[in-house]
Amino acid sequence: MTETPAEGAVTTAAWTVRDTPVGPLLLAATGRGLVTVVFHAQERTVRRCLARLAARLGAEPAPGGDDPVLAEAARELDAYFSGGLREFSLPLDWSLTSGFNERVLRTLAASVPYGGTVGYQTLADRVGEPGAARAVGVAMGSNPLPVVVPCHRVVESGGGLGGFGGGLETKRALLALEGILPAPLF
Repeated sequence: MTETPAEGAVTTAAWTVRDTPVGPLLLAATGRGLVTVVFHAQERTVRRCLARLAARLGAEPAPGGDDPVLAEAARELDAYFSGGLREFSLPLDWSLTSGFNERVLRTLAASVPYGGTVGYQTLADRVGEPGAARAVGVAMGSNPLPVVVPCHRVVESGGGLGGFGGGLETKRALLALEGILPAPLF
């Protein structure tokens, strides 16, 4: 069951930017859990994302400082990028997604482990929508929690990488980290 803010409700959020091997990530959390992860978190991107988040949650996100969810997210991301974590366990706030997209993302998170991949069509089949491979691609593109909800593990059935909101080089780097692709030579 999805917990989403009631119409007009205000949900407070904290945020931080974390340097990672795939570039800076904007992390934001509410009292329910990590609510968003955003790639390429340079100043302009951060401002734009925080404005969108404020509009969605009804309150301006504050710098995270000592937020426990952000601290756990940072610890788990550091462990993931160093090769020591294969499954995220921090609490997630799913309030930025709903309906079909949420079903697809939850199924992805629950059924595609570290080092594995799944095709768009196979994921559509898993959520009971066999004709929805393209819609699965749209769900991946709207994933508010990339890396933690591993949309980088969704690939084309013919072996192609498919798309990725963080850019194909980032997708390649994440798949190489998990041993699915060879590491880049340079």
